[in-house]
Amino acid sequence: MTQKNEKEVEVLLSSLLKEELFAVLVTKAPEYPYTSLVAFSVTDDLKNLFFVTTKFTRKYHYLIADERAALFIDNRSNRYTDLIDAITVSAMGRIKEVERQSNHNLEKIYLSKHPYLEEFLSSPSSALMCMHVKRYLVVKEFQNVTEIEI
Repeated sequence: MTQKNEKEVEVLLSSLLKEELFAVLVTKAPEYPYTSLVAFSVTDDLKNLFFVTTKFTRKYHYLIADERAALFIDNRSNRYTDLIDAITVSAMGRIKEVERQSNHNLEKIYLSKHPYLEEFLSSPSSALMCMHVKRYLVVKEFQNVTEIEI
């Protein structure tokens, strides 16, 4: 891939991560992978994706047991043309709970995208989770795959 094409994919990735509101979280469960819909945010450098969950959920317990996970983000519109037109992103990395007292900046970033979740975020039973992204796989035009190492 040329440097120009790589830069175009990075711009596309950044735009998609900032525009889309939701992602599918994939965690390792005892028998099979476990999926959950989460409202996510991203840091400007694209190195960290984060979401909020209640500490009593399966996803939280699965992440405590094994921090390796993936987030799947896409811009499909539920039309047959999505096979060609949709862009999908798989983010892979490790997820840990954020120490909230020292990371108010992440809370502000999260709430700037999801202000309606302020009460959920501030609940003592909620955890702010952060994925330290190792790799993105960006797919466009059905089979055009670009891997970006972070």
